Amino acid sequence: MLTIKLYADGANLDDMLAAYQGGIVRGFTTNPTLMRKVGITNYEAFAREVLQLIPDRSISFEVFADDFETMYRQARQIDSWGENVFVKIPITNTAGESSVPLIKRLVGDGIKLNITAILTLEQVQAVNSVLSPHVPAIVSVFAGRIADTGRDPVPLMAAAAQMLKAESQAELLWASPREVLNVYQAQECGCHIITATKDILKKLDLQGKDLTEFSRETVQMFYDDACKAGFQIDC
Repeated sequence: MLTIKLYADGANLDDMLAAYQGGIVRGFTTNPTLMRKVGITNYEAFAREVLQLIPDRSISFEVFADDFETMYRQARQIDSWGENVFVKIPITNTAGESSVPLIKRLVGDGIKLNITAILTLEQVQAVNSVLSPHVPAIVSVFAGRIADTGRDPVPLMAAAAQMLKAESQAELLWASPREVLNVYQAQECGCHIITATKDILKKLDLQGKDLTEFSRETVQMFYDDACKAGFQIDC
C-alpha cells in the first residue's frame, strides 16, 4: 500500500486540474523551466490562477532571481500569494554560492520553503542545520539526476531521511523520478513525498499486476498495432 505523498510535477493547468480532481495527488510542484516549456509568459498571473483553482493543496513556486537579496524579495512576494504556497529556493545560485544564509533568513520570517536542486548529503546537512521544526519545509533531493550519473540514489535518500528526522523534521522529497519503481523505492527509504509526472501517475494502477497476463497484453498490443498499420511480409 502506498503511503508516500504524491505531488504532481508540471505547469500544464489542464493536467494539474485533472490530477487535483483525481484525488490521488496531495500537492503540486513547478519551476520556471516547466512553465517556459508550456508557453507561460506571465509568472504571477499563472500562479494566482492555479491557487484560485487549487486552494487546498500544497503548491511550490520557485524564485528565479540569481542574487540572494532579490531572491529574498521574490520569496516574500510569492509567499503572500496563498496559505498553501511553499516557496522554492535553489540550494545555490548559478555561481555555486550557497543559499543557506538566505534559507535561514526566510525560515526566521516563518516562510514555508521547498529547497530544491539538492544532489548531495552535504547540501542536505547544510540546509537541515538552518531549518526549524516549527516552520514547515520540504527538502527536494533530485534522486533521478543522481541516478542519471550512474549512482544509486537509494542509500543517499535513506541517509537524508534519517538526517532530517533526527533534526529539523522537514519532509524529504524524491525529485525527478524516472520510472514507477522510484515511487516504491522512495517510500521504502523513508521519503515523505515524491513528485510524479502525468505518465507515472497513469501507471500506478499497475501495482501487483499479474506478469503473465501483462505479457499476454503486451503481445496483444504488438499484434493489434501490426494489423492497424497493415504490415505485410510476402512469404
